[in-house]
Amino acid sequence: MTIAVSPQSLPALVLNADYRPLSYYPLSLWSWQDAIKAVFLDRVNIIAEYDQCVSSPSFSMRLPSVVCLKTYVQPSRNPAFTRFNVFLRDRFECQYCGSHDDLTFDHVIPRAHGGETTWENVVAACSPCNLRKGSKLPRQAGMFPAQKPYQPTVQDLHNNGRLFPPNYLHDSWLDYLYWDSELQP
Repeated sequence: MTIAVSPQSLPALVLNADYRPLSYYPLSLWSWQDAIKAVFLDRVNIIAEYDQCVSSPSFSMRLPSVVCLKTYVQPSRNPAFTRFNVFLRDRFECQYCGSHDDLTFDHVIPRAHGGETTWENVVAACSPCNLRKGSKLPRQAGMFPAQKPYQPTVQDLHNNGRLFPPNYLHDSWLDYLYWDSELQP
């Protein structure tokens, strides 16, 4: 069946050469165009396909739903220090009250007191808690993070990312997303 395919539809799950996703959160996905380009450049193997096809005047192929890189990409050992990764480390939860709404980040030791913007001093915080704490030290504000801030590993972020699955998971992806989880009898 040949269909008109929009760029946002039918993405391909991208696996490393060891058949693990390049990342869990955000899930490593390529647009169907990028997946087909990688196939033609001989950079990936097609592991699974959608029923839908794309065609040119001289060629037709089913769209890849899972591709695997032919060359192993060494995962980064240390995740980038970004706002998103701080939220992911802290499971998108204010470390002071547990709220999931209106998140920002807080310097546990405020910059006004010499605190630095590092993994070990920044936590996810909702705006009301951040405003309430202000530039006070934790003991002055009576506010202590639920979890001591730390530099996570890539595996820590992957594990947390699994708690927040994407809105859409194609059936062909399921065997590759949680293959290292414990099997249920």
